[in-house]
Parts: sequence; C-alpha cells; structure tokens
Amino acid sequence: MKRTILKCGQLFCGVDETVKEQMAVTVEGNHIVCVAPWKDGAAPADAEVIDLTDKFVMPGLIDAHVHVNMNGEPNTDNLAKLSTGEFALVSMVNAQSDLMAGFTTIRDEGAVGFSDVALRNAINAGLVAGPRMFVSGVAISSTGGHGDASFAPGVTGGAMASIVNSPDEARKAARYTFKYGADQIKIMATGGVMSYGDEPGAPELSLEEMKAALDVANSRGKISSAHAHGAEGIKNAIWAGITSIEHGMLIDDEGMELMQKHGTYLIPTIIAAYQIVEFGKTGALAPWMVEKADLCLKNHGEHLKKMISMGINIGFGTDSGTCFNRHGEQALEFELMTRCGFTPVQTLLAATKVNSRLLKWDDRIGSVEEGKLADIVAFDGDPLKDIKAMTRCAFVMKDGQVYKH
Repeated sequence: MKRTILKCGQLFCGVDETVKEQMAVTVEGNHIVCVAPWKDGAAPADAEVIDLTDKFVMPGLIDAHVHVNMNGEPNTDNLAKLSTGEFALVSMVNAQSDLMAGFTTIRDEGAVGFSDVALRNAINAGLVAGPRMFVSGVAISSTGGHGDASFAPGVTGGAMASIVNSPDEARKAARYTFKYGADQIKIMATGGVMSYGDEPGAPELSLEEMKAALDVANSRGKISSAHAHGAEGIKNAIWAGITSIEHGMLIDDEGMELMQKHGTYLIPTIIAAYQIVEFGKTGALAPWMVEKADLCLKNHGEHLKKMISMGINIGFGTDSGTCFNRHGEQALEFELMTRCGFTPVQTLLAATKVNSRLLKWDDRIGSVEEGKLADIVAFDGDPLKDIKAMTRCAFVMKDGQVYKH
C-alpha cells in the first residue's frame, strides 16, 4: 500500500486550538496512520515525502452550505433553462473549484432534479474528481415560498424545491427526497433574499408542515437544515426538530435561547448577503434584492457576537453559488467571521471540528488524527496571524490523493 509522509512546518490538527510545529503526518491508502514529530532520516525508503514545511497544514475544510447548481450569476434564469443533465455537469465544475480552494467536503443545500445526488454518486464511484458531498436533493418549500419558481403562470421549471401546502404533502415530500438518495432534509422556513415577491422575515412553511417533514428525517436518524431568516420561522423550525438553522440573520433573543437549549447549529453565511450588498452598489443587482440583503446583514454581526458568548454551535457555511458568491472564492467568509467577533482559530474549528459533528461524520473527517480519512490541506501563511491566508490554498489531499500541490 502506498505510503505518503507530509512534512509539516505548522500543523493545526483541529482537535483543539493548538498548533504544533515540525510534525509528520503519515498516510497509507486513504487513511491517516500516524501523527508524530518529524525526525530527519526517519522516513522509510518506500515512502513519498511531501515537503510542507513552509505551509500551514490543517484538516480539509468543510463548507456546510453551498449550491453547486449555481456560480454567482446575478439572477436565477438558468434554473428554467438547463436540463438536469446540464445541471449535473455545471455542478461538477463548481464542486471542483471548491476542492481546489481547500474544501474537501461540502454540504449542498438544495439542487434541481437531484443533480447533487448524481454528482455525489459519481464522485463516490471515482468517475469524476470532486469533494466529499453531503446532499439535500430537492428542498421543501410552499407555494410562492423561497425555492418556488417566480416565473409567469404557465412557465414550467425553475423550482429548486418540492412545493407543499399541508403536513401530509410535507411528509410525502420528505419521503420522496430520501427515496431518491438525499442525505438530509432541507426546508424553507421563511422568505429569502434572492426570491422575488417574498420577505425574509416572514414565516412560510407552518410549524405543522415542518414537523411532518422533520419527523421523517428524525425517525431515520438523519439531520436536517432550515433556510430561515425571520425570528418566528427560526423558532418554528427549532420546535419542529431541525438540526441546523441556515442564515438566521433576523433572529431574536428567544430564538437564541432556544438554539442554546436544543443544541441547534447555526450556519451564518455572512458572505452571501455581503456580496449582494457590495455588488448592489454597482447597480449589478435588482434594488429589491439589495434592500433585503441589507436588512438581513444589518444586525447579523451583533447577533453572532451574542451567540458566540452563549456557546451556541456555530459552523461554517457560505451559500456559495448565490449572487457574486462564486465557488472556490468563498474563503472570504473566514475574514468576515472575524469581523463579527470570532477569533481566527474559532473560524478554523467551525470549518472542521464543528461541521464534522453537524454532519455526524466526525468519526471520519474534521481533524488530523490517526484513523481519520486523509483529507488534509495547506495554506501559504499563518491564518491565526493573518486570516486572509485562508484564501491562499497551496495543497489539497482528499481521501489520500493529492489534487493540488
């Protein structure tokens, strides 16, 4: 079996906040078999030694919120134009960009026609290269809700969700989603920023509808996520049994207390609203979208500071694929998180240890430890001193195979 030794100048294992120096990580096949201090002359003759002594080495990053169907387009017109097969090919290219940026695992948060499932299966089968994927299949929304199409009556296509309007329909949609290979259930609890005609703060799916869908997930030991900006929708999703709240930008104190009590995860996706506001200044986006993004972003930083102090589980996710938020460029989120009260090391743990627990994959990924899968990345510069180093990915190993060096 092939043996590779990574000679590390700085090694952040992701187990805690410490960084070790002059370490060696030994990989056999697709697993880590040893993490120990480097000793000159200690490498076996049959081992390949990769010199990363001038790099910051760490576990492969996990982005817990992406959309591989999209890549920063200023509108969603393509959702009605591309076939499912075309979406799968577009998604492959986008996911590969994520991998090259150091994201060896991604969670897709809703795709057209189970194209994310098709890509995940192709990657797992070795047919194409790409990151490890955890997928939602087709999300669940309501008529006129976030994820429903906003085209004229009679125009078909464009919906990224199964549309339900009762608990029975929600239960059926959840079963349908798992039937065709999704790893989790994604629900749309409130309105959104990029969806025309709804409001981010308004609840959409009812508590009863969400509970019906989530009962299916929870009874199977599966996790779930809720697109949720508004306070009422966030609380409804938590009461219904959700695993993670996505965005959470208009949360209130009661919602924070519920998240703390129930152990609910938050994926803050600061970059998604930030890019819409920034590019909106150039006139590149519809004013209604920019106004909604600005509303959502306004108090998000203060809310995050409060939730950090409360010890709420906060992971890392970027909503990559949304307007001007391109795959492979989402590491800006690390810097934005530090502006909102996170220490640099907290952002690294969010994208490794915390997210691996969210996905229930912490027995396989999320840290550089003996027995874990060999998902290891390296960066030019020390992000604990300069968080912008996270945008300079220099080395990517996923499943023991080197994709970038």
